[in-house]
Amino acid sequence: MDAKQLYETLKKSQEPKGYHFNKDKDRVFELIESLLHNKERYGIMVCPCRLASGDREQDRDIICPCAYRAPDVEEYGSCYCNLYVSEDWNEGRIPHVYIPERRPPEKMPF
Repeated sequence: MDAKQLYETLKKSQEPKGYHFNKDKDRVFELIESLLHNKERYGIMVCPCRLASGDREQDRDIICPCAYRAPDVEEYGSCYCNLYVSEDWNEGRIPHVYIPERRPPEKMPF
């Protein structure tokens, strides 16, 4: 699967759930390419904005869409890496602020 195919697949499955891609398509495709790279590297599409351990069970919470996407989008209008956003975030109706890391330190591989 290439980046364009993954984009279309994810768009079809996530938009009905209220998760839109960031309107900055360059950023979106950069992240999608990174997801594909991580799939090749680790065998799973882990979040490109977080360090993965390479252990599927350890990294389960950061397989895209990660476990933190829903609370991040609900609270801030965007997920941590700005791949998935709300319509209000895309339209500038809510401020674009820094999204703090929700992943517990004990899950991080360092």
